[in-house]
Amino acid sequence: MRTKLSSLLAGIGLAAAASMPAIAHHAFGGEFDPNKPVLLKGKIITIEWVNPHAWIHLEIPKADGTTPCQYTPDAKCEEWMVEGGTPNTLLRRGITKESLAKGTEIVVDGYQTRDHSLSRANGRNVTFPDGRKLFLGSSGTGAPTDGADPADAGRGRGRGRGGF
Repeated sequence: MRTKLSSLLAGIGLAAAASMPAIAHHAFGGEFDPNKPVLLKGKIITIEWVNPHAWIHLEIPKADGTTPCQYTPDAKCEEWMVEGGTPNTLLRRGITKESLAKGTEIVVDGYQTRDHSLSRANGRNVTFPDGRKLFLGSSGTGAPTDGADPADAGRGRGRGRGGF
């Protein structure tokens, strides 16, 4: 009897532990709006190189910005947070901490969060000053099939293949 009870408790504990990452992680469609594309051009303030997603903080100069820009003198900015894939995935795609240095101007093509009052987006592509364009975004449940994800080759059309 004691062995059966121990086995049952161990099984319940294992099932609970295995389900934790799935509970903690979100699908694209749960947080981001596939019908609200954004094109952000700004300079990198900082990078959060953390799991499950890296975050790029950008300053976007705006006439009605609320804070002084760090890298654009005499301008007001709005800060945006852009979610990318996992650090490991970004490294495999050629994106490193060094390529995302503070003050570097980039263009991010992505989708805004469902709460449009937040300055937050899921980045699909990042374009560097030298013209390199790399896939930044996460994919999966609810993510648009727009041709940006190399895993979606041949499917979808639009924003992921062309310039801006």
